[in-house]
Amino acid sequence: MAMTNEAGSRERARAELIEAELEALYQVSRVLSQSLDLRETLQAVLEVLHEHAGMHSGMVALRDPVRGESIVRALHGETPVDEVSYRPGEGIVGEILAQAEPVVVQRLGEESRFLDRLGLYDPGLAFIGVPLRSPGEGASPLGVLAAQPEAADGALLAERSRFMQMVANLVTQTVRLAGQVECEQAALVDERDRLRREVGESSGFENIIGRTAAIRRVFEQAQRVAPWHTTVLLRGESGTGKELIANAIHHSSPRAEAPFVKLNCTALPDSLLESELFGHEKGAFTGAVQTRIGRFEQADGGTIFLDEMGDISPAFQAKLLRVLQEGEFERVGGTRTRRVDVRVLAATNRDLEAAVAAGEFREDLYYRLNVMAITMPALRDRLEDLPDLARFLVHRIADAQGRRLAIADSAIRALMGYSWPGNVRELQNALERAAILSEDGYIDGDAVAAAGIPDEGPAGAEGRAVPAGPAAPDPNDPDLDERERVIAALERAGWVQAKAARLLGMTPRQVAYRIKTLEIPVKSL
Repeated sequence: MAMTNEAGSRERARAELIEAELEALYQVSRVLSQSLDLRETLQAVLEVLHEHAGMHSGMVALRDPVRGESIVRALHGETPVDEVSYRPGEGIVGEILAQAEPVVVQRLGEESRFLDRLGLYDPGLAFIGVPLRSPGEGASPLGVLAAQPEAADGALLAERSRFMQMVANLVTQTVRLAGQVECEQAALVDERDRLRREVGESSGFENIIGRTAAIRRVFEQAQRVAPWHTTVLLRGESGTGKELIANAIHHSSPRAEAPFVKLNCTALPDSLLESELFGHEKGAFTGAVQTRIGRFEQADGGTIFLDEMGDISPAFQAKLLRVLQEGEFERVGGTRTRRVDVRVLAATNRDLEAAVAAGEFREDLYYRLNVMAITMPALRDRLEDLPDLARFLVHRIADAQGRRLAIADSAIRALMGYSWPGNVRELQNALERAAILSEDGYIDGDAVAAAGIPDEGPAGAEGRAVPAGPAAPDPNDPDLDERERVIAALERAGWVQAKAARLLGMTPRQVAYRIKTLEIPVKSL
C-alpha cells in the first residue's frame, strides 16, 4: 500500500509539474513576441522560468561568432559586473557549447567541471543546461540556456531537461531573428553611410563646374552663407543650376547629416501643396485614410528646398509665412500646433519685385525669403565655362549609358555658337540626344547638329566674329605630304574635324588619330 501511495504522489507531482510547464511555455511564447530588444526579452524569459516553472538562477550565454566564445548575455538575479565568457569545452557551459548536447547534473557541488564563475548557483541543487541549437546538421550552437530546478528530485530531472529543451527551441528562433535583424540593420547603416558619403562627395562646391567670374561669385556667396541658419533665395532662369547650389549649401552646412527635403511648389495646387508641406491627419479629407507627415516635419533638424516659390498663390503665401517666421504649423485636419527646426532654401525664376508691386506676391513673405539672395548667371553669360561643362556632362552621360563617350572640339565649337535659352538643362538634354545619335560614341559637330542645336552663324551667341584667314591649299594636292594634307583639310573645314574628315575621305576618328600622331596643334576659333 505504501508503494502505491508513493507512486500516486509521484504521478500527482509529475502532473502538477507538467501543468506548470505548459503555463510557463505559454508565458514564454508571449514574452518572445513582445519586445525587439534581445537582452530584455531573454531577461523576461528567465523571469518566467523562475516564477512559473520553478527553474531558478537562469542564465543565457550566446556564442560570439568572432571570438568563438559563449558570453553571458542574460542572468536572473544579480548581473556580474565583469563580462563572463566560456570557451568551447571550458566548464559545463563550454562543454554544452562544444558537444551541442544537454548536460544534467544531479548535484552541482559534486561536478568537477563546475567553475562557479557567476557565484550564483546553489551547489546542493541540480543543474540543467541545454544548447540553443542552430538549424542545419553540424552547425555550432547559438548559445546555452541553463537553470537550477528548485528540488533535486532525480525522478523528475528527465522531465525538467525535456522542458528546458522546449524553451531553448523557442528562444533559438528569437536569437536567430535578432541576429538577422542586427545584420540587416548594420548593412542598412553601412549603406546609409556610403550613400551619405557619395552624396556629400558629389554635392560639394568642388563638384560644380565653372571658372568665370559670374559663377565664382555664386560659389563665394554660397560658401559664406552655408554655415549659418540664414534663409537663402536662389534666383535665376530655369535650368541654371539653382538646385545644385542648394544641394551644395546643405551638404556644406552643419546640417549635412540631417535630412535634405525638396519640393517643387509650382507642380501642385494649394490643397495638395498644404498637405505636402504640412501633412494631414487621418480623415482630414476624402482619401486621407492614414496620417501623413509633411515635408517640414520630414526636414526637422535639416534643410528644406522650396523650388519655384514665386508661383504659389497669395492665399497659400500667408500659411507659408507663419512656418517661415515662427517654425509653427498644423497638419491639415489637425488642431495641435507643431514646431520644427528647419533651414529654408528657396528658388524662383520670377521677378519677385515686380510681383510684389503688382500685388501678386506678399511683401512680408518677400522680405522673409530675400534674406540672402544669390543670382545664378545664365549659360549664355558664361560661355567660357561651356567646354568644361560639356565634357563633364558627357562623362556623366557615359556613366549612365554604360559606354565610352568622347566629345570633339568641333562639337564644342558648335555648342559655343548657340545662345542656350534653356541653360545647362538644355545643354545636358542636347548632349544626351547627341550621344544617342553617335553610334560610335564620338560626339562631333554633325552629331550636335543632328541633336537639334541650330547653327546661329559664325558670330555665335555673343556676336563675336571669327576672323577669316588666308585661303588654305587644296588638301588633295599631290605635292602635299600627309601632315600638310590634314592641316589643309582642317583649315578649309574651319578646324571642324568631322568636315575635314569628309574632305579627306576619312572618318573623324582617323582624322583625330592623325592630329595626335602628326603632332598637329589644334586651333581654337
